[in-house]
Amino acid sequence: MATAALKEILPPSLTSVSEQPPLFDGTTRLYTSYTCPFAQRVWITRNYKGLQEKIKLVAIDLGDRPAWYKEKVYPENKVPSLEHNGKVIGESLDLIKYVDANFEGPSLVPSDPAKKEFGKKLVSEVDSVTRELYSALKGDAIQQTSSVFDSLENALGKFDDGPFFLGQFSWVDIAYIPFIERFQVVLADVFKHDITEGRPKLRAWIEEVNKIDAYARTRTDPKEIVELFKKRFLVVQNPQQ
Repeated sequence: MATAALKEILPPSLTSVSEQPPLFDGTTRLYTSYTCPFAQRVWITRNYKGLQEKIKLVAIDLGDRPAWYKEKVYPENKVPSLEHNGKVIGESLDLIKYVDANFEGPSLVPSDPAKKEFGKKLVSEVDSVTRELYSALKGDAIQQTSSVFDSLENALGKFDDGPFFLGQFSWVDIAYIPFIERFQVVLADVFKHDITEGRPKLRAWIEEVNKIDAYARTRTDPKEIVELFKKRFLVVQNPQQ
């Protein structure tokens, strides 16, 4: 399994007063945010494929974004984006596939046709799954997220040659884990609910993903996750609080 030999020293996040790094100077750059789940997907991909020396991280402070990022780098003004071969491209799911296809390292898409097809199905559903999870925070979060986690439990039982969605670690796990990570933390801390209770495959999946160094190094501090969710998504008080 691909891992970095030494712990990477992360560069500080750039703010509105930070200078812009050179653009299109031959360096491949991943513009990211250390707390953004979408950007985390591509960060995990980079790490897993052992590309720490090939793809440079440029962290953006999303609360104080540099004007040059929108004006000169990526007009959508979102992260992640990837500067490579004289262009800047975005969208996290597209970038997982792009990095996997255009750089060396272990493949994240299995060759087995059945796994490839099931993987496409799961990834095509991930946006609606995450919307459902965030929406549930406005109501009965425990009840409304239950069907999502039950569905993931069932999906994890499709292949029995490993604990991951397609048996072995793949782009599907990368697509889902940043969001499951956050909701596991928030539902446990705020709602005192364990999403893995009665879901042994989901529990094993989370445990095994956490053993992968390429992912573990991208994790956000749980306290920071809770504070971010309280500030942005948990305006309505939960009756259990």
